[in-house]
Amino acid sequence: MNTTVALVILIAYFGMLIAVSFYTARGADTNTFFTANRQSPWWLVAFGMIGTSLSGVTFISVPGAVGKIGFSYFQVVLGYIIGYFVIGSVLMPLYYRLNLISIYGYLEKRFGFWSYKTGAGFFLLSRTVGSAVRLYVAAGVLQIALFSPLGVPFEVSVLITIGLIWIYTFKGGVKTIIVTDTLQTLFLITAVILTIFLISKELNLSFGGLIKTVSDSPMSQVFYWEGNDSKNFFKQFISGAFIAIVMTGLDQDLMQKNLTCKNIGEAQKNMFWFTVTLVIVNFLFLSLGVLLYQYAQKEGIAIPARTDDLYPLLALNHLGLVVAITFLLGITAATYASADSALTALTTSFCVDFMNVEKRSESDRSRIKHIVHIGFSLLFYVVIIVFRQLNSKEVITAVFDIAGYTYGPLLGLYAFGIFSKRPVIDRFVPFICLASPVFTYIVNENSAAWFGGYQFGFERLLLNGLFTFVGLLAVSKPVKKEEPVVV
Repeated sequence: MNTTVALVILIAYFGMLIAVSFYTARGADTNTFFTANRQSPWWLVAFGMIGTSLSGVTFISVPGAVGKIGFSYFQVVLGYIIGYFVIGSVLMPLYYRLNLISIYGYLEKRFGFWSYKTGAGFFLLSRTVGSAVRLYVAAGVLQIALFSPLGVPFEVSVLITIGLIWIYTFKGGVKTIIVTDTLQTLFLITAVILTIFLISKELNLSFGGLIKTVSDSPMSQVFYWEGNDSKNFFKQFISGAFIAIVMTGLDQDLMQKNLTCKNIGEAQKNMFWFTVTLVIVNFLFLSLGVLLYQYAQKEGIAIPARTDDLYPLLALNHLGLVVAITFLLGITAATYASADSALTALTTSFCVDFMNVEKRSESDRSRIKHIVHIGFSLLFYVVIIVFRQLNSKEVITAVFDIAGYTYGPLLGLYAFGIFSKRPVIDRFVPFICLASPVFTYIVNENSAAWFGGYQFGFERLLLNGLFTFVGLLAVSKPVKKEEPVVV
């Protein structure tokens, strides 16, 4: 792909995002940054959340993984539907009833100060590391496609891109993000559909032929019923439901957008249509994966050792300029729709949960928000550079595993808070939430020996939440009739 063309595309792309930010940030204050003044149209939120949910890693990993695991990932996606139903019917009404800016404010009302800070702290850790590493992986693709041919070092290119994110989010915050993520979702979905269309032409497939090619491929198998298979339906489906609950419903990043709707009714409509769209988009990603493998086989192109490299390899080197441009826009949109949203959510959580900006004057709120926003931008940069220096795929995989562990305590906290009315001894909660991932790790490492060869996958999340729930039960007290309980 011509480097000049790629550079022009990115300049135009970011120019558009910055122009949108100036428009949406007119007259913005900190309430705009944190809540978009609770005036967001539900349909805009629903569409924009797709881009936030699908990171750049997803954009390149899901199609590539089809060659190894077929369509089994779709079992997880089907589980998402149950998870999103729980979010829309249980969690979102709770957040709206309490009029929350940060969803972790519920933990203070339900349990107390230390539970509140613990929950918010786990979110900050999970989202900072997870989002920075996702940005790092996707930035590597952009480095190969654009910045290296221009002689721009990785450290400089990452600084530039994080700086651009800061520029278009620093004023309007979530109000800007809702609009820019909608545009980026449009680019992302367009990239997938257009790539499918152009590969179909290369393979001389009509629309009916396209459907038949995908459905007839052995890679398109969705359901796996063998009990000892890591792709077992029940294992994947249940995991998908709980992944959706914790990584959407208990995550400030995704929920902050939902809380910008005018009322709970509109927020629930947003969640319903978001669910429908996300299922369709994931199916398109999987179908694209089949076509990528079919094309590589037809052209005699060797499949890369890392399947994540398949889509970038074909798009940038074999499928022509249109697909290359489409891929570049898609990976950029997926990357920055996830990263800009995370940066705004982290800033909001830290300001509200740790700096108590709600109790300060607007001038103090604005000053603190700017400092925190810059601080998290720099933290993103530092984490990315550290991973660049480590330069180890195994370390990155381990970090994603660790981030998965940190959502377990949030699951346990909210489950105990909603399904039990018992108060807890608040000062013990941080120790329980720190111990639960440790116990989960010990069980996970020894599961094959202890449970007849059984190995945990996504179920680690459930085990982690269970340890937290049991720990909270152990330090809980009977309910006194005169004590009202927030549930």
